[in-house]
Amino acid sequence: MRRKGQRGLTLIELIVAFTILMLLSAMAIPLARYRIRREREQQLQYALREIHDAIDKYKDAADGGKLGPIKLGTDGYPETLDVLVEGVKLSGQVDKKIKFLRHIPKDPMTNSREWGKRSTQDDPKGNSWGGQNVFDVFTKSTEKARDGTPYSEW
Repeated sequence: MRRKGQRGLTLIELIVAFTILMLLSAMAIPLARYRIRREREQQLQYALREIHDAIDKYKDAADGGKLGPIKLGTDGYPETLDVLVEGVKLSGQVDKKIKFLRHIPKDPMTNSREWGKRSTQDDPKGNSWGGQNVFDVFTKSTEKARDGTPYSEW
């Protein structure tokens, strides 16, 4: 029983309040982790799409003869990712360059701008790059997606 003029919470009320607070926070943490992981997956898909589109545009320009003669062994694909950013001189033009990317996107899984690369001569499932050209890019992360597939296979 409380005396007149006394205010405050009993020990039981404090324990119940802290228990409810702990349960709510325990439910919120997995949801926050799931949301962060999902955002990183979306960023990875966007970055991969951006790089793949730039590689495809380079290949189309090379096959169309806009970049001059195709270098032997490249099959019309860029030699490195930096070529897509630095640009390539158009054939028949003195000072005109065409750029395919403003910058190399950051890999959200590894938090770096280093991507795994595959050339047309490499094993499609392999992680080593032969260096002839850049046909495909993938994340160097060893983590797996929610469906069990490795991010490097995206």
